[in-house]
Amino acid sequence: MKRFLPLLLILMSGTAAHASMSTRHQTSLQLSVDAARTVTSRTANSYAVSGSGVTLDVGGSGTADNLVGGFKTIGTGSVTDWNIPTATAAANSSFSFANSFTTGDVSTATGTNATTYTAGAPGTAAPGLITNAHTVTLAGGAAGSGAGSTVTGQFVSEVTIFD
Repeated sequence: MKRFLPLLLILMSGTAAHASMSTRHQTSLQLSVDAARTVTSRTANSYAVSGSGVTLDVGGSGTADNLVGGFKTIGTGSVTDWNIPTATAAANSSFSFANSFTTGDVSTATGTNATTYTAGAPGTAAPGLITNAHTVTLAGGAAGSGAGSTVTGQFVSEVTIFD
């Protein structure tokens, strides 16, 4: 039994820790240059009427035709002729009346309200500098950092430990 005691102690002892590690470092520069573009928008046609205790006369004859009005002619997206009613109330009566009308913009190939963005310039030099030590320096001026261009510098460090 005494002979097996050293062997038993060796088997019961812990093993030495063994792990490996990997690191990865990556540095990058990105230059983005916007394209020229135009954004357009239009105002839509709208008409609303509400009320109580009134008589509506669209035709203008002074008699109640009880038509509420609206668009008569819409040409190229915009109202060119419309009916706005006349509202009358009986003597000594209460009434409320609201009428709203917005004529929209004419639809054209380029739209009505246009915002134009000019293209960025890529520049004539590199957007920055990366050294062997992963130092990132972003350049300005001729490197394309004017309106319509964006320079992004990035450093990524990744550490992985294996069991």
